[in-house]
Amino acid sequence: MALLWLLSCFTLIKVSFGSGAPATEPELSIVPRIINGTDARPGSWPWHVALVTSSGRVFCGGSLISRNWVITAAHCNVTTSVRVVTGLFDKNFSEDDVEILQIAQVFIHPKFNLTSVYSDIALLKMVTPAHYKHTVSPVLLPSADDEVLPGTWCTIIGWGYIHPNGNDRPKKLQQATVPLLPTATCKKFWPAISTNAMICAGLKGVSFYRVR
Repeated sequence: MALLWLLSCFTLIKVSFGSGAPATEPELSIVPRIINGTDARPGSWPWHVALVTSSGRVFCGGSLISRNWVITAAHCNVTTSVRVVTGLFDKNFSEDDVEILQIAQVFIHPKFNLTSVYSDIALLKMVTPAHYKHTVSPVLLPSADDEVLPGTWCTIIGWGYIHPNGNDRPKKLQQATVPLLPTATCKKFWPAISTNAMICAGLKGVSFYRVR
């Protein structure tokens, strides 16, 4: 709807671990979830965007980094037929509350590797710029020398599955809070993690993306 990118602790964290993750090298399956989350307040995450198919299905999320650019995950496999929806909180939205943008170009990180989930980054260039308002604004990016330490609490958001083994998705944007984990802890669950390019986060009973 977790960080291969280390741009924000809010919507760009890429991999987390709930309870029961295997200690050996897992088979990778990216399953978006927001377990034990709560409804986000409208406008509380103004940079969050929904990626919507031509049939209207929300299948991935992203972050607005400027009026013309969105960052998302390369594994979302976005094409120019996808629409970017800003300001979306409730899927039963009125068109007056959101803006639907067309994608002009999709740029996939040249080193993206789905098997290792390395460099899982895509940039989306909009045909027309997004309009800023109180519910729509760009994400606040860190500087190059900022350091996010283990134990830092981060908020995850999205429309992922809300039950560990179910297919139920929420109508309203969900949020949950998880701590960043030390490298040694990450490696216990995922030995092949690239520690110079990724971070992980997780909390027992809370999940957003699962690696299994």
